Amino acid sequence: MRVGVIGVGSMGQNHARILADMGILAGVSDISSEAAKRVADRYSVPSSTDHRELLRQDMDAVVIVTPTTTHKTVATDALNAGRHVLLEKPMTGSSADLVELVALAERKGLVLAGGFVERHNPVVAFAKNGIQSGEYGEIITAASRRVSSLPSRIKDVGVVMDLGIHDIDVVQHVVAQEARSVYALGGRGKGIPFEDHANILIDFDGGATGFVEVNWLTPMKVRKLALTCSKNFVEVDYMEQSAQVCSSSFKPFESGNLFNVPLEFDLRRIALRKEEPLRRELSDFVAAVEKGAEPLVPGGSAVKTLRIAEAALRSVASGSKEPVK
Repeated sequence: MRVGVIGVGSMGQNHARILADMGILAGVSDISSEAAKRVADRYSVPSSTDHRELLRQDMDAVVIVTPTTTHKTVATDALNAGRHVLLEKPMTGSSADLVELVALAERKGLVLAGGFVERHNPVVAFAKNGIQSGEYGEIITAASRRVSSLPSRIKDVGVVMDLGIHDIDVVQHVVAQEARSVYALGGRGKGIPFEDHANILIDFDGGATGFVEVNWLTPMKVRKLALTCSKNFVEVDYMEQSAQVCSSSFKPFESGNLFNVPLEFDLRRIALRKEEPLRRELSDFVAAVEKGAEPLVPGGSAVKTLRIAEAALRSVASGSKEPVK
């Protein structure tokens, strides 16, 4: 198994690092000859400034970590060259473009996986398992918060497609219901050409509600998900890779004394084994290619995520609830 990396900016360098650790990095490509050579020299692999040249080398798959506006073109070239593809989020600039890529991959018999790294975070698997097993009861609300300051790397998408897309993906993955509509508020506050804050409310067909708060306005970095369920309240921290599971019940009390209501409260703090989500993502992709299996984030699933994000952006623009379509 040999894998190339197309685009070695900040995120691409991390992909290259892990693939080199796995012993399967085949080469790198970047429009910056300096960046490509620096990473290639570090891991003693070939480099190029044209992704098509990289695709002519001996390899089984590529990871595409270029700007979103280039994703469809580069991924199309890779699939037509017979390479399996791991495409960084949001995969493409529109769900229609992604539908075309999914169809092309299916015709070619190739894996097309989405680079939604948070779905590979151990805390997401923990939360998902608790819901699937029935331990937490029925899911009522999934609320996420992903906030930080504006990163210098932003060039082509706003906060919804850059940050919020992670949480939209996790929420729809954990809830496991079809999104019907979205109402979102947001805007620009820093003079950039894209939205830098948004609050997104998602209505699911099974009765659950999703809420995503995302912005580039907050000095501190927060990455959390809270699940309100019929039996438990669950909160996970993506960065700390920890979880809290809470439950409570009332004891009998005198109706004349509402000040001291007896309440039994149970709180479990759970520290999960820390693992790098990106390493898990790449291992999942490699396993899917080698075994002919479906990756954790197949292209079809990512289409659903992208459609919710598109509905959120339409809602921000219209000020109204928008259907997911």
